[in-house]
Amino acid sequence: MTSDQHELNQQGQPETAAIQDMPEQVPAETQDEQPGSEAEMSVAPVVVRDNYRGSGKLEGKVALITGGDSGIGRAVAVHFAREGADVAVLYLDEHEDAKATAEMIESEGRRCLTIAGDVGDPQIAKDAVQQTVDKFGRLDIVVNNAAEQHPQDSITDITPEQLQATFRTNVFGMFYVTQAALPHLKEGASIINTTSVTAYKGSPQLLDYSSTKGAQVAFTRSLSQALAEQGIRVNAVAPGPIWTPLIPATFDAERVGEHGADVPLKRPGQPAEVAPAYVYLASEDSSYVTGQVMHVNGGEVVNG
Repeated sequence: MTSDQHELNQQGQPETAAIQDMPEQVPAETQDEQPGSEAEMSVAPVVVRDNYRGSGKLEGKVALITGGDSGIGRAVAVHFAREGADVAVLYLDEHEDAKATAEMIESEGRRCLTIAGDVGDPQIAKDAVQQTVDKFGRLDIVVNNAAEQHPQDSITDITPEQLQATFRTNVFGMFYVTQAALPHLKEGASIINTTSVTAYKGSPQLLDYSSTKGAQVAFTRSLSQALAEQGIRVNAVAPGPIWTPLIPATFDAERVGEHGADVPLKRPGQPAEVAPAYVYLASEDSSYVTGQVMHVNGGEVVNG
């Protein structure tokens, strides 16, 4: 896709933009269900910058991305395609978003496989990996990106059902997909996990979510050591406040309208500003990097 061939969402807004066009504020709007629908957002997230030029960094590779239908997952899928990869997208039930993502990938001249199912179901994780290998003949990159979050004012408000659901998607799903993928991964393969700035700075209203994100950091560091001798690298990206469907699907309108205002850059990030970190970690450019977390968070300084 060139800069004069912008993909449009249903509202006729460009899915691409230049850095100077990144909005400083987002609309105060909400959605009723998680993980949210990108098609229903009045201001579409920026999926890829119009000046992003692929250079074959992932030529001939195959990637499986969970939660790849929208938000950061969609942006990663499109960037991977622009770098030459075929992409399988595992998503829950956002069929319209998944179809749009597939069209974006195919417009880059690459193949896409969309798979609907709950990542927290181990059988679905196995089936998704097998379908990917059956379709494309190999698997080189796994991006564990699917997540859910449910704010509560107090730890006493977190029900056992919510706690189990959050860990089931965010942690168990990561284990299930990685377990299923590992027999197919060879030397040079890359596993990339989406954690969060909340793993480092915490979030009082997202206590269970933040806990899963901390678990993902520990998972990344531990697995990287376990797989180093096989030549399989494991890293993570810790986004800050990014404009994705999960935000209006999580918070009330007032909180959504303030999203990203409290970071040093004073605005929410866009998926297009996060996805290149995944390209780096998936490609040979990061061949000496494993067990690390890249922080893309608008300037918040975190340690650990």
